[in-house]
Amino acid sequence: MEKIKAFLKRKDIEISGKRYGIDALGAMAQGLFCSLLIGTIVKTLGEQTGLQFLVDVGNYASAMSGAAMAVAIGWALKAPPMVLFSLATVGYAANALGSVTLDGGKGAGGPLAVLLIAIIAAEFGKAVSKETKVDILVTPLVTILVGVGLSALLAPAIGTAATAIGSITRLATDEQPLLMGILVSVVIGMALTLPISSAAICAAFSLTGLAGGAAVAGCCANMVGFAVLSFQENGWGGLVSQGIGTSMLQMGNIVKNPKIWLPAILTSAVTGPIATCVFRLEMNGPPVSAGMGTCGLVGQIGVWTGWIAPSEQALANGAAAITPGAFEWAGLILISFVLPAVLCWAFGLLFRKIGWIKDGDLKLDEAGLI
Repeated sequence: MEKIKAFLKRKDIEISGKRYGIDALGAMAQGLFCSLLIGTIVKTLGEQTGLQFLVDVGNYASAMSGAAMAVAIGWALKAPPMVLFSLATVGYAANALGSVTLDGGKGAGGPLAVLLIAIIAAEFGKAVSKETKVDILVTPLVTILVGVGLSALLAPAIGTAATAIGSITRLATDEQPLLMGILVSVVIGMALTLPISSAAICAAFSLTGLAGGAAVAGCCANMVGFAVLSFQENGWGGLVSQGIGTSMLQMGNIVKNPKIWLPAILTSAVTGPIATCVFRLEMNGPPVSAGMGTCGLVGQIGVWTGWIAPSEQALANGAAAITPGAFEWAGLILISFVLPAVLCWAFGLLFRKIGWIKDGDLKLDEAGLI
């Protein structure tokens, strides 16, 4: 056992929830952002402006999403170069095979399959890296064979499972928009602030439609909410770094005083059902957008692209293009910016008065400010 532990340490193979559930998951979301999400935005701009070059660029970027996710995961796992480069093939295979179900239908499990399979393939590749005199053959061979082999065996099943979970969530939100609006908004909003990736979660289960709209609401409640809630401590720098950056900056303060999270959580519990029941806000762009909130305004761009050119996943779930009117735009602005700012400020004022939040509780260090 000691020899195994020493070997794993030497190879930097750390079997832990942080390495796989935080580092790898977060990196996967970045890979997805730099391929599918950017590709969708560029393609939509090209279609709206009639510039075929932008459409082509968007298609190329989107097609590389599996490879980009896997390479990002390998980077997070500190894979050596030969393993890292080999993961491009693994990601492509896992994403393609995870995007179908066991019965050959359209699956939603591409990102989830990439996450699970790329982790395993990367660790196997790391284990054999530089252990032989023919490393240039052995390392990529092992990484690719393990990854593509597991993709063939497991990815369709993962696609079926992810599709089922996503379908249940979407159907439940359609049937019970009040309760599910609260649940989805609160859970995804909290995931965005926690050191895990809400974007990757939304992508893995293809959260579109009303469920995607509730996810957007929850993320905005945390980002804009914390930005406004902590304005007296952090000023304009904190407003920007949290409002269009990430509310994850507050995790250190949340650990010290969990009560500072309550205004954002309560805000998401209010804006979620308003999004689903009042405005019927749907996020039919790339599912990853649902978990981005106001980060770079990606959530809002995702809603817009979903209006005029629904993503492939959204189309598979029955979405159709619409021409947004004043009501749709008002709903997006209120859910994304106005209500989170007003409600979180009001809840925060109450909690400050009763002593649950004290001056300085939301203060970010200088590294957290823009």
